[in-house]
Amino acid sequence: MSELTFDTLIDDGNYLGTERAKLENKLLLDELERKKKARSLAVPTDDNRVRARLREIGEPITLFGERAADRRDRLIYVISQINAARGEDSMQVDEESSDESEDEVEEFYSPGSLELLEARRRIAEYSLPRAQKRIAQQRIDSKMPLGRIIDIRKKVFADVKNFANLGSQIGDERPISQVRFSPNSKILATGSWSGNVKLWNVPSCTPIKTLRGHGDRVGGVAWHPQATLTQSEDAVNLVSGAVDMNLHLWSLNSETPLATLKGHQDRVCRVAFHSSGDYIASASFDTTWRLWDVNTHKELLLQEGHSKEVYAVEFQEDGALVASGGMDAIGRVWDMRTGRTAMVLDGHVQAIFSIDFSPNGYQIATGSEDDTIRIWDMRSLKALYTIPAHLSNVADVRFFYAQDAPVFTALHPPTHTKDVDMDATQDKPSADSKGETNTATPEEQWKYRSGLYLASAGYDGLVKLWSADDWQLLRTLPTDGGKVMSVDLSKDAKLLASGTYNRNFQMFAPEELPI
Repeated sequence: MSELTFDTLIDDGNYLGTERAKLENKLLLDELERKKKARSLAVPTDDNRVRARLREIGEPITLFGERAADRRDRLIYVISQINAARGEDSMQVDEESSDESEDEVEEFYSPGSLELLEARRRIAEYSLPRAQKRIAQQRIDSKMPLGRIIDIRKKVFADVKNFANLGSQIGDERPISQVRFSPNSKILATGSWSGNVKLWNVPSCTPIKTLRGHGDRVGGVAWHPQATLTQSEDAVNLVSGAVDMNLHLWSLNSETPLATLKGHQDRVCRVAFHSSGDYIASASFDTTWRLWDVNTHKELLLQEGHSKEVYAVEFQEDGALVASGGMDAIGRVWDMRTGRTAMVLDGHVQAIFSIDFSPNGYQIATGSEDDTIRIWDMRSLKALYTIPAHLSNVADVRFFYAQDAPVFTALHPPTHTKDVDMDATQDKPSADSKGETNTATPEEQWKYRSGLYLASAGYDGLVKLWSADDWQLLRTLPTDGGKVMSVDLSKDAKLLASGTYNRNFQMFAPEELPI
């Protein structure tokens, strides 16, 4: 009997192993639960208040080499650990946190200057008629027969699927951080980590001039909306921002800046021109984006709201909204007329590197370090679609914006693709059930083309083109660079440019489209 009892008490390791597994699983679940609660904790975004809260709980207010965003993350971690350790008292702490949360989310206003008030009024007067015109046109377009829309998509996507590499050009001594076409599509501006901004004739890729002034890496370049069109070459035609924390305003006749805008406390990443040409937005690693007056060179607005560095900023074409994206994986859409947040783009799990508004005015594309592009709809205030775009960081996204007055005969020759040739050989154009022809006029095709596709650049060395209605891949373009840092589409639909980490920029064009 004793032997039997002895045998049953022998430990073969399975029991301890099971208990150990249960304990490990419990620890993992507890840690996941702690992180979940940590994400919902209400902590201040102001660095002084973060320091004060750390002092209250007996933690060092700062560590060696710690930045404001890291300090806030540490505060979240410490508070979540305290809540987890208290156990039974966690409910009481949650109530305290909820009280703090109510204080944090309570709307507050910062004092603004009279110049900012006047700017908001001018932006409202500028944007409202443009939005009204856009909506009226969209109502007209919504009545277009389905057969005609299909005909337009077939012709446009035939062009897009024919994009091929025209050539590559060494752009600078260091990586090309951004490429942007001029409004007339005849000049390409490249920003480089060397601190230079260069202008190139396209598609020949011959240099025009080098704009020198930054002391460190250029992060963003943007054209004035009327540059190379009606804007004087002696006036402001270009803006650039760099790691030296400065923005430079450039003309086309001088290799030195017209003015330098100072105010950021850390590197400037992306810059954008308002569609009126009167204002500039700049995103910075100081966790803010700022609004500048082009004419007076003054800072009008210092906008906080991101918990980490702000990397991307872009204006809506109407001029009423601006979107910002940060290293906190959050995007925000701001109403320029009121200063309020119109929408929070919360869905990416890693930093947002690029952001762009669709020409339709209500959709936004964001490219992220999580290798995806998300499409957001401002009407429903949610993400419409997630595109698994690249194998590595999505560095840039750009919708196609059509110029106002194209030369239709040059852009859309009568025999362009095999599909079009087959239609052209028919005696009569096809008609729908109501007797209306499905063949779109060049004007209809051009209007509908704007915003019908977008381009993305990834650190996997690829440029990709996507349809902007069903979000399907249309074309993959390999480059000669390990990382594609930027991409842009010319407004005449003839060219696509990409800038790469290996100092080159590439030009692409539909094979059968005349340049």
